[in-house]
Amino acid sequence: MTRQRQLQTVQLAALIAMALLCLYGAHLGWLTSTARIQTLVNEAGWLAPVAFILLQIIQVVFPIIPGGLTTVAGVAIFGPAWGFVYNYIGIGIGSVAAFCLTRHYGRDFLGALVPQKFMTKYGRWLAGGKSFDRMFTIAILLPVAPDDFLCMLAGLTQMSLRRFVTIIVLAKPWTILAYSLGLSAVIHALG
Repeated sequence: MTRQRQLQTVQLAALIAMALLCLYGAHLGWLTSTARIQTLVNEAGWLAPVAFILLQIIQVVFPIIPGGLTTVAGVAIFGPAWGFVYNYIGIGIGSVAAFCLTRHYGRDFLGALVPQKFMTKYGRWLAGGKSFDRMFTIAILLPVAPDDFLCMLAGLTQMSLRRFVTIIVLAKPWTILAYSLGLSAVIHALG
């Protein structure tokens, strides 16, 4: 089995496991309201934030669920302040992990995780040198950019790990903060 097939198998298994876990949680009544989810989180204590941060790390490296969904979940479950903190920690660590894994395993790793259309669309950025760094920074600041993929793509460039981490540390919080505040307003308006 090729590395690409192995990674796709892992992604599919993780997606099935997440679906089964959600169905099980819904069956037990854990996922029927925000209040019940918050009660479950409070009962879990310190394990809840740790599990959520791990989920964020995994969803960045192995994009099986949209990051926007988990960001919403963080805000809904932990509130806008702690939701922001846990989202930022998990997404930041996951972004660095995605960069490093792609740097180590190369184009095959990236090709196994993302559709070819992304490689075609953004692959031309790879020849950009320093202009890639500027485009990457701007894209990380935009809430609609495919950040996880772009972090992996950055791993194929000459960008240093130090420069990558600096961009993530300085640019990523603004997008997560925008999501956290915007989603918090929506949740309160609906609630």
